[in-house]
Amino acid sequence: MSNKFEIDPLLDFDLLKKLVVGIGEVSDITGVPTRKIRYWEEKGIIESEKEGEGTTRRYNYLNIKKILLIQELIEEGFTLDAAAKKVEDRMKNINEVFLKLANSASNKKEVE
Repeated sequence: MSNKFEIDPLLDFDLLKKLVVGIGEVSDITGVPTRKIRYWEEKGIIESEKEGEGTTRRYNYLNIKKILLIQELIEEGFTLDAAAKKVEDRMKNINEVFLKLANSASNKKEVE
């Protein structure tokens, strides 16, 4: 049984900010080839967190989520551009919800 004081990892915003992995790991996790990930980045669909010239591309949680969602939509028959647009719209909705949750959580802490 779950402890009610455990933090849900998807609501742990500090953890999500720190979750950054290399392109090889993203490929292993998502099943999307590194070549395709690079292409999507060249098209501006996703963004890596570059630490300097010649360093390995690293991706945060939101970009990994985008990669997964885009790949699912492509497998369902969407074009890359249509999938990217649909995912961008979804990500805006998700970001709005998470901002509301974060604000709600911080307001509760202030009341306590």
